Amino acid sequence: MCKGILLFLLIIKLCVCQAQHPGYNLLVNANAFKDQFAVASGKINTLESNFVQEKNLSMLAEKIVSKGKFWFKKDSRLRMEYNDPFQYLLILNSDKLYIKDGQRENKISTRSNQLFRQINSLMMDCVKGTALASPDFSVRIFENAATDLIELSPLTKNLKEFFKNINIIVDKKDDSVEAIEMYEISGDSTVIHFINRELNTTIPDALFTIH
Repeated sequence: MCKGILLFLLIIKLCVCQAQHPGYNLLVNANAFKDQFAVASGKINTLESNFVQEKNLSMLAEKIVSKGKFWFKKDSRLRMEYNDPFQYLLILNSDKLYIKDGQRENKISTRSNQLFRQINSLMMDCVKGTALASPDFSVRIFENAATDLIELSPLTKNLKEFFKNINIIVDKKDDSVEAIEMYEISGDSTVIHFINRELNTTIPDALFTIH
């Protein structure tokens, strides 16, 4: 009888796990994937793309959609330039963060704030594909025919207070990040789709300069 109950609970657990990501199956050989993905993502030196961001707020019925341009350059340089329906600029350069919202500008050193430092590392790790090795998350990997889904569940107190989990969707054709899904404790969520991705193009350093 005990074995029957345990088997029943195991089946329920497996069904719940897989139901979290419809269309995906849990990857059995995760270690082989991690090794392969680390090698493939290590070959991506730059990434340039358009992006569409969908923000779902629990208090609003309609999602907030914004669009812009995205650049990434190894090792730790990232630029997100929102241009529709508003102007907003975010630059990460190593441990420095710059935000321009309309006429307001803000410069932050991520070294002086643990949460900013962790979010800085999170953004970089998601784009670079190094999130699998981050000690801040537990990792599960799912797949379908076209993409891999890397599910990150926060382990640190600071990140647990904000995020329920974060998913990185990876295109199997070139191992580039196709989308990032961030699910917050509040019930809000943000999904960023990277469109028309171009890998290893020449990107000027000036795009990441913080004066």
